[in-house]
Amino acid sequence: GTGANTMCGGGRGIIACPQTNTPAAPAPPQVTQGDVVTALRRIGLPSLRARTQPEGKTLVNFATIFYTRPESFTRTVTLLGQRVQIHATPSSFRWHYGDGQIDTTATPGAPYPTKDVTHFYARAHRTVRTSVDVTYTARFRVGNGGWQTIPGAVTIDGPASPLRISE
Repeated sequence: GTGANTMCGGGRGIIACPQTNTPAAPAPPQVTQGDVVTALRRIGLPSLRARTQPEGKTLVNFATIFYTRPESFTRTVTLLGQRVQIHATPSSFRWHYGDGQIDTTATPGAPYPTKDVTHFYARAHRTVRTSVDVTYTARFRVGNGGWQTIPGAVTIDGPASPLRISE
């Protein structure tokens, strides 16, 4: 007959069946936190502008309010041939008041009447340059894997804004 023969050697004699172990596919390269940080630096996270109230001009010995408008950031990129989702959130803010004083806060501040982040200037009749640097905490996942956190992944320096101090 011409039926399908399921025995090795066609059933004639004792013949060992060949091994059919196919080699496992090599594991894909491991995407590391460093790979993700490098990608974030290459992509560029948003810089933030320091805002003040009053805007552009303030008074000496007055609680000048500082704030910024943080943005979360989400991207899907391909790293080492794999799909990687990245989500970055502002986690700390370093305020440069322009008079040599610097503060770091966990809050982005808020406009009046909130006074989360304020600064008092001691000297009048000058213009200072204020800015805020934002540090992002990032989470990432490879494919549909679990999320991994990268604390303080990337810090982005904000642009300087002039602020006039009057009496």
